[in-house]
Amino acid sequence: MATHTTNASTLGVAVLTVSDTRTEETDSSGQFLVDALREAGHQSLDKVILPDDVYQIRALLSVWIADAEVDAIMVTGGTGFSGRDSTPEAVVPLFDKSIDGFGEVFRALSYAEIGSSSIQSRAVAGFANNTVIFCMPGSTGACRTAWDGLIREQLDGTHKPCNFVGVLNTRTEQP
Repeated sequence: MATHTTNASTLGVAVLTVSDTRTEETDSSGQFLVDALREAGHQSLDKVILPDDVYQIRALLSVWIADAEVDAIMVTGGTGFSGRDSTPEAVVPLFDKSIDGFGEVFRALSYAEIGSSSIQSRAVAGFANNTVIFCMPGSTGACRTAWDGLIREQLDGTHKPCNFVGVLNTRTEQP
């Protein structure tokens, strides 16, 4: 069994935009996340746009989760309450462990920005095969809130008193 080691300053990250309407030209949220992770010194491994379909989302995430090069996944979109919003239903069953505090803190940060509308976010996060997965709303503002307020520090191996990089360093590949 080979151990996957992660440089504290560079992680492999994949970005998924869940939307029935966005294209590469109109996907400002997914592009913001790619730009932000690169600016932080991480490697953008893949960026995909998929429709709000539970099985397509699970299929792609399962491939990324099994890929030893993917340390983190950021998902934008599909976390609301409209009929087609299905990101939490697609992703949560894949988690080995949930990061309950992510949704709680995200909504608190969002409340300071948009008030009571923050309760309409079903932002979630967790680990699957020691790959950290963050799911946030589809607006660029929400992605900025999640990145600036939570994700950037948790993907920074120098952030104290703790961060998720240490967990990612324990990842192992199957032979």
